[in-house]
Amino acid sequence: MPPAAEARGLRVTRAVAAGFDGHADTALHPELRTFVGDLVRPYGVPLREDLLDGGVGHDFGLMAEGLFGKVLAPDEPADLLILAFSSPDVRPGAPTALYLSRHCPGEPTAFAVCDQGSAAAFTALRIAAAHHRTGGCRRAVIVLAEQSVLHYEPVEPVVLPELHRAVVLVCEEQAGEGMRVRQQEQPDRSAALDSALAAQRELGPGAELLLASELAVELGSGTARAAVGAAPPGQPFTGLWTLLADRIARGPQTGGPLLLADHDRRLGRLSTLSLP
Repeated sequence: MPPAAEARGLRVTRAVAAGFDGHADTALHPELRTFVGDLVRPYGVPLREDLLDGGVGHDFGLMAEGLFGKVLAPDEPADLLILAFSSPDVRPGAPTALYLSRHCPGEPTAFAVCDQGSAAAFTALRIAAAHHRTGGCRRAVIVLAEQSVLHYEPVEPVVLPELHRAVVLVCEEQAGEGMRVRQQEQPDRSAALDSALAAQRELGPGAELLLASELAVELGSGTARAAVGAAPPGQPFTGLWTLLADRIARGPQTGGPLLLADHDRRLGRLSTLSLP
């Protein structure tokens, strides 16, 4: 019998994160007011005329395109690019994922994931892993972005990021087990933290846990924190992934697997990512 094929999985191998000052010129484009006005008119939601008049906001495409060269060489083509976001782009009517594909080595197949809150980042990674299992993806690029303004008054309070920020994750095929994404309904945030801590224990004594800032708030004073890292507050979508980028830049800390966890209270969904 021929030897069994070696298992190969998709893993996050490189990452870069950056914040952005100022605002994009596209925030002054007249179509932005028209687009947002049409979007909110059925709900009777007023526009933020001060932000629209001042050209406040940033462009996800402009933020992310300059980061590709920091994690990918020109001769490292990607097969798949996924843009994930939770807050609207300053150019919400533009096909930003396709724009980014033209600036990414390989001009990969591209699309966007949104309307899932903080779970969107995990969904993007889950899709990339599933696409890899079809044999059509050896390298995927995941772009995560958020801007700090909303050009209309929300119906209910929302937490906006403090800064414009983008994170680029590179996922590559490697020998061994690949990354695993799990998403489950979990309305209670305290119970979601318990589930994340249980998942960390299942990975073994050397596993490290990285928590989104909102989930880390649930940590009690008696909880062991030696192998738990918390994203700083202020970036509800990209904060956890900035923490991962910093963690990758520092290199292995424990030698064990890594688990990331976030909980979207609005959706009542716990998302985890395990990296061997």
